[in-house]
Amino acid sequence: MKREVMEWMETLVWATVAVVLLFTFVARTAVVSGDSMNPTYHDGDRMIISALGFKPSYGDVVVFAEADGSEENLIKRVIATEGQTIDIDYDSGKVTVDGTVLDEPYIAEPTNEKGADKLPATVPAGHVFVMGDNRNHSRDSRFTSVGMVDTRLILGRAWWQFFPFDKLGFIG
Repeated sequence: MKREVMEWMETLVWATVAVVLLFTFVARTAVVSGDSMNPTYHDGDRMIISALGFKPSYGDVVVFAEADGSEENLIKRVIATEGQTIDIDYDSGKVTVDGTVLDEPYIAEPTNEKGADKLPATVPAGHVFVMGDNRNHSRDSRFTSVGMVDTRLILGRAWWQFFPFDKLGFIG
């Protein structure tokens, strides 16, 4: 009996170590807070993110820490990467990267809310320009409180949604 208990304890310890290592170095969970990613993701949606072998590219949904050290992480979509020039025509609501209008079927409505940043702007090396899918209700790279996001602050790319259960699956 004693031996069986010790074997169970050993198994539990190894399982705990494996989970800790997995969530420290490979993946972690994130929770959507607020409406800035509607209609794609909603307040309370939960996902697994990973930075393993990740280099941000257009369309990736990323979770990042704010540069000001705030405890809240933000979830946004990468719109432009280093070296690309972004501009927004707030009258038409169109976003352009390097002169090409983006096809954005995932947004809630055209981008009409002006930000504080001066556009057009070129994304500096080691940074990305991010925006929420609910453009007129999102605090993102258009505003100085977020600005261009240093890629070192990106915690990972969203790759698996596990709540709500009807949306269970890989993230595009």
